[in-house]
Amino acid sequence: MKIFAKIRFYYGAATISFIAAGVMVPLMMLFPKRKSDILHYWNKVILFLIGGKIVSHGKRDNSVDMFVANHQGIIDIIALEADTNTDIKWVAKKQLFDAPWFGYLLKLPNMIEIDRDNKAGLLKLLSDVKETIENSKHRVVAIFPEGTRTDGQRILPFKGGTKIIANKLELTIQAIIITNSKKLLNEHNKTAHNATVHITYLEPFKVSKANKEWYSELQQTMQERIDKEYLEHQRER
Repeated sequence: MKIFAKIRFYYGAATISFIAAGVMVPLMMLFPKRKSDILHYWNKVILFLIGGKIVSHGKRDNSVDMFVANHQGIIDIIALEADTNTDIKWVAKKQLFDAPWFGYLLKLPNMIEIDRDNKAGLLKLLSDVKETIENSKHRVVAIFPEGTRTDGQRILPFKGGTKIIANKLELTIQAIIITNSKKLLNEHNKTAHNATVHITYLEPFKVSKANKEWYSELQQTMQERIDKEYLEHQRER
């Protein structure tokens, strides 16, 4: 059965690549005012074609400034886009923007680019987030504070950039826990199975400079929820 799981992985990866580059990018070029709708609909199609479903817990609050989520792989992004039609403005590393053709998936919807190798990258990130909040009333910035995908149950230490920006702009944040996405498509061991991705929306909160420990408390709260998902339902993150 492991061979079948491997085959399913490559089928899933090919399906994602084809729809992303061959369908979503051309459609966003043709219909620039419908970018969010295109991302929402076609990510739902991707999930269906690769054998995935979504179950949501809690409620997504589209009035917040930023979504903060844990990160296992591409399915996290697909699931969040597919779950609710929110005009999300993802923060992604510069290398993804520079990818031939696929980079348009980020450039066309005007996502936020971060250059981790450039000392001025944090200042640009701060400026872009501020501009989004002030001028894009219906867009929510989304970021993975771990900064990279991970294969373990433990959340990696959060990068400092998210904290600096949230403190500076006093953002309202909603934390999101994603579990079981790795079962649907595991980019680490290259296997795939039918799976239900669970998305848990925690209560939004406004960052307060008076609470200097809010960032570590956020990481702890997210880890506790991840642990609970595994202990009570055997859903890995």
